Amino acid sequence: MLLRYLVTTASSGTPKDARVSQNHIHATLPVSAQTLAALREYDRSYYMYRIDLAPNVLFLIIFSLSLVGFLGVYIKTRRALSFTLAMCLGLICEVLGYAGRIMSWENQWDEDGFLVQIICLTIGPAFLAAGIYFCLQRIVCIFGPENSRLKPKQYPMIFIPCDGISLMLQAVGGALASIASHTGDDKAPGSNIMMTGLGFQVTTIAVFMALTADFALRTHRRVQEVGDGAALNQNPAVVKIRNSFKFRACLVALAVATLAILWRSTFRVVELSGGWTGELMAEQGLYYGMEGTMISVACLALNIFHPAVCFGEMMDGPAKDGKGGAISTAAVTHDTNPLMRAEPGDLEKNGDITIEMK
Repeated sequence: MLLRYLVTTASSGTPKDARVSQNHIHATLPVSAQTLAALREYDRSYYMYRIDLAPNVLFLIIFSLSLVGFLGVYIKTRRALSFTLAMCLGLICEVLGYAGRIMSWENQWDEDGFLVQIICLTIGPAFLAAGIYFCLQRIVCIFGPENSRLKPKQYPMIFIPCDGISLMLQAVGGALASIASHTGDDKAPGSNIMMTGLGFQVTTIAVFMALTADFALRTHRRVQEVGDGAALNQNPAVVKIRNSFKFRACLVALAVATLAILWRSTFRVVELSGGWTGELMAEQGLYYGMEGTMISVACLALNIFHPAVCFGEMMDGPAKDGKGGAISTAAVTHDTNPLMRAEPGDLEKNGDITIEMK
């Protein structure tokens, strides 16, 4: 019990077991030579601290439940396939990663658990970010594509490949670090590639946030200039979605998830910049706060306000009119332009909602 107390102090901010001095230990609690030897043994494991079991089990449960939640919503709604695939791939990585850390708790000198957790927990958030990128395309359609600098389809066309590059760099870096640990070679080249991938991910998310903010500002300014009728998509089904509490709450959830992933990725860049024996690598509590907690917040926010539920049928493209016809995503401006008006007989044509010039 004394050993367990001493070697788990990193998570509570007290001196780390991997670097604590013998004099400090004697000044804190009387320990035996065997205890000191055991403490020093962890310095030669794959971690710079004694892994705590409880937080890893907690995160394993959270991500497992989140994964079940995303699968359940898709099974029920059959919407947002691309979003669901991205989120599920990310969550599978998270589950495997924390399972790897539990393996390491049982044996910190076992390489398999270390490699599973370092690779899976590094690349997992890249998939989660991809899921968020798919949502912006739908948001642009709901508010009105003419308010965006880019066409709706261009958002995933730009950001998904960038996410793929980030993922590839992180995977290659992890593989090289794994090989280096096998051969006893320097891990720095692999770490640098992983750090480059994480840095590219941070840059991609930052650009994504900038374009999202630009779209929001352009939409707001256009509403101020010409009014809702001309600036926003006025199809009734789309207006209903846009004015709903669920949709607005989902926008907040997406913003929170994006910031959480950005925060986490930035931390991992800083952490890896110090190398495998840097100060941040020895901060177990900080790791759980910046890695596990941030990703938990991102996933749970989107579980609670799931885009497939909050965006309705707009999540898979143009919404339906209730008769099988597609609702156009173009803004309807009959409120402001007398030449554009919809008569009852004009609304249904071959199953599609259309607006004809009169």
